[in-house]
Amino acid sequence: LCGGVCTNLQGESTLAGLWAAGETACTFLHGANRLASNSLLEAAVMSYRASLGMRDYVKRVGQEIEVPEWDSGNAADPDEEVVVSHNWQELRLTMWNYVGIVRSNKRLARAQARIHLLQEEIHEYYWNFKLTHDLIELRNLATAAGLIVRCAQRRRESRGLHYNLDYPHTDAK
Repeated sequence: LCGGVCTNLQGESTLAGLWAAGETACTFLHGANRLASNSLLEAAVMSYRASLGMRDYVKRVGQEIEVPEWDSGNAADPDEEVVVSHNWQELRLTMWNYVGIVRSNKRLARAQARIHLLQEEIHEYYWNFKLTHDLIELRNLATAAGLIVRCAQRRRESRGLHYNLDYPHTDAK
C-alpha cells in the first residue's frame, strides 16, 4: 500500500502502537515524489527512526506479552505443497493483470472474485496442515491483496498511481 499510513517523523501513526516506514508510510518528507532513490533513502532513515521510537514506546508502555506454545492440533504434514506455490503464482498474476496501475471496475471485480476463491482454498489448507513459512506468507499476501482490491473499488477517482478507467479524473474531495 503505497504511502497510505500517515506518520510523524519518528514513523509513528495516530493509532497507538502502529508504526510504518518505507513505501507503506506517508511521512511527507518528499511530498508526492516517490522516485526510487528518494524512497530508498527515506525508508532507511525512517526505519531507523521508527526503530528508536518503537524501542522507547515499549519502554514507556512496559507491557510484556506471553505467547503460548503453538498447538497444531490434528494438522498433518503438508502433502501437496504444489498447491501453495500454484496459489502464490495465481495471486501474483491476478494482481498483476487486474489490479495494476491502470484499473477498471470490471477488472477489479474479477480480481475480487478470484482472490476470494484463493482465500477459501488457503483457509482450508491453513487449518488442515502444519504451518510453513510459505503458507503463512501466502495467507498474508492474499489478505493484503483482498484489502488492496476492496480499497481500489471504493476509490471513485484517479490519483497518482491509482488510475481507474471508469473514473479518469481526480476528485478534490
